Amino acid sequence: MGKLFLLFIGLSLLELTVMIQVGTVIGALPTVVLIVLTAMVGSALVRQQGLKTLLEAQQRMQLGEMPARELLGGMLLALAGLLLIVPGFVTDLLGLLLLLPPLRGRLADRLVKGVRVQGAMGGFPPQEGFGSSPEPTLHDRPGTTIEGEFERKE
Repeated sequence: MGKLFLLFIGLSLLELTVMIQVGTVIGALPTVVLIVLTAMVGSALVRQQGLKTLLEAQQRMQLGEMPARELLGGMLLALAGLLLIVPGFVTDLLGLLLLLPPLRGRLADRLVKGVRVQGAMGGFPPQEGFGSSPEPTLHDRPGTTIEGEFERKE
C-alpha cells in the first residue's frame, strides 16, 4: 500500500480515538462545538497571515527578487487551513503549529535550501534565511533580452 494511504488511515484512526476520549471527558456536544470553533478561529488566522504573506511576496517581486520562501510559506498556510478545517484535534494541533511564523519559516527554509530556480532571466541565486533579501537582485544580474511585439485587444 502507498505511504500516503497508510498515513491517511492512521491519522483518521488517531483522530477518532482522540475525539472519543475528549467526548467521554467533556461530552459529545461540547466536543463538536470545540471542533467547529477551532475551524472558525483557524480559518480567520490563516486568512490574516495569508494576506501578510501575499504582501511580502509582492514586495519581493517589486524588488526583482524571487519570493520563493513567501510562496512556500503561502503553501504551508494553505496546508494549515486544510488541517484546521478537517474535523479533529490532532489535525487542528498540526494546523496551529503551521500558523507559527518561526516554524513555518524553518520549514520553508528547509524546502527551499539548495533549490535554484531557472527562468528566462537565467535563474535566481539561492537565498539566505526566511524573509531575508539576497545580495544580488535580478536587476544586478546580466540576462538575455528577448524582443517581441504585443497587441492590446479590448
